[in-house]
Amino acid sequence: MKKIVIALSVMALLSSCVSKKKYTELESRNKETQDLLNTATVKLNTCLEEKAGLAATASALKEQNQDLMSVSKDMTILSTKGAQNIEKALESIKEKDLKISRMQDALTKKDSVTLAVVTSLKSAVGISDPDIEINVEKGVVFISIADKLLFKTGSYEVSDKAKGVLAKVAKVVNDKPDFECMVEGHTDNVPYNGTGILLDNWDLSVKRSTSIIRVLTNQLGVKPEQLIAAGRSSYVPLVGNDTAENKARNRRTRIVVLPKIDQFYEMIEKEMKKQTK
Repeated sequence: MKKIVIALSVMALLSSCVSKKKYTELESRNKETQDLLNTATVKLNTCLEEKAGLAATASALKEQNQDLMSVSKDMTILSTKGAQNIEKALESIKEKDLKISRMQDALTKKDSVTLAVVTSLKSAVGISDPDIEINVEKGVVFISIADKLLFKTGSYEVSDKAKGVLAKVAKVVNDKPDFECMVEGHTDNVPYNGTGILLDNWDLSVKRSTSIIRVLTNQLGVKPEQLIAAGRSSYVPLVGNDTAENKARNRRTRIVVLPKIDQFYEMIEKEMKKQTK
């Protein structure tokens, strides 16, 4: 009877893991945001080029009018056509400047958020530990923690040593209530051969994720709604699983910090719509 109760409890825990559909939606959302960022950057570069061309045109028109004024000293006003051309060129430059400014503000805001996250994390976690890596990829902050700091081989029970590291991560997350964190479990390619309810490395990677989430929420005060559980098994290795050292690198937990970028997304989308009118 006791074994049945334990099995039902563990199955209930596993049911809290994020669904594949939810995980796919999150990845899709991140890809869409990155695609929009890339498009906005291209638009920004185009605007800068157009601005330079318009500035050159305005300069040439000004020089032309200066020549006319030198030849005709009695001329007190510019030709109507020349004045209109200058006015149009200046108005176009002003409009491009406004669009560029809006895009740069949005991009700067996102970069500032990302930089603030990285700085806070590195300050709290420390950058000298080779088993903890903090980096930015495509505007997203990743914290990668080697499994030897978190779990014993084949186990999903969080070690006491790991709780010290997770406490530092929790402090940063608690200071950023608008952020979400996806906790990803990763294994090497050695088949899981333990006993119990776990069937394979998929189960192990997800169970490690939920174990860490329970420490963050139950012991370190992180809000559950900020956390997402995910497991990647052995299918996203950092290096080939051809040596013991490489396998150790691939056994890791990755915490993906996802700032709320709704405002950034809306700003870019609004500006893109303006340019298509």
